[in-house]
Amino acid sequence: MTELTKAQKRVLDFVQAELAASRSVPTLREIAARFGFAGHRAAAVHLAALKRKGFIESDVGKARSLRVTSPLKKLRSRIVDIPLFGTIPAGTPQDREQDAEGCISVDIESIGYKPTQSIQHLFAVRVTGDSMNGRHILDGDYVILERGPDPRNGQIVAAYVDGKNTLKTFVQKGRKIYLKAENPKYPAIVPAEELMIQGVFKALIRRAKE
Repeated sequence: MTELTKAQKRVLDFVQAELAASRSVPTLREIAARFGFAGHRAAAVHLAALKRKGFIESDVGKARSLRVTSPLKKLRSRIVDIPLFGTIPAGTPQDREQDAEGCISVDIESIGYKPTQSIQHLFAVRVTGDSMNGRHILDGDYVILERGPDPRNGQIVAAYVDGKNTLKTFVQKGRKIYLKAENPKYPAIVPAEELMIQGVFKALIRRAKE
């Protein structure tokens, strides 16, 4: 949580005390007089800092609509549940059913989304195998993927290739498309009949080993 300076904390406590006592929101003049500021500008600067840090907010155009907020509440509003659909092989492609197993809770901004963006196309899978070690994706990791967008060359994808699932790097050279393993033990996969991109990599979650 963002820290407050001592002066900002005093101003916040004063505003909060006035509101708790059912009195009007203190004006800049009243705040300046309370703390001995040289002018109204110093009070305005402290209020602006409190707004920026998420401790107070106000309605646009309404001078006395100031209210105290909770930064923790704002942070919690960014936490979303992303469905977890089983495992995905990061090795030799395998036929795997991807049934819902639960959810993974993440801070949506940590994976490049804004709280206002839709997350309905996001899903997570647990990685098995070591073919993506070269991209720092290890056995047991969780990856978050996005359905819908066409992959760009070099992006990591969950793919359904010739009837089997796998996690690999998408490579396109001219008209040729193949899936690249990031471990020299595994060959590249050239689709013989079918290639369907199930999701494009957005984020990695790793559980600490005890």
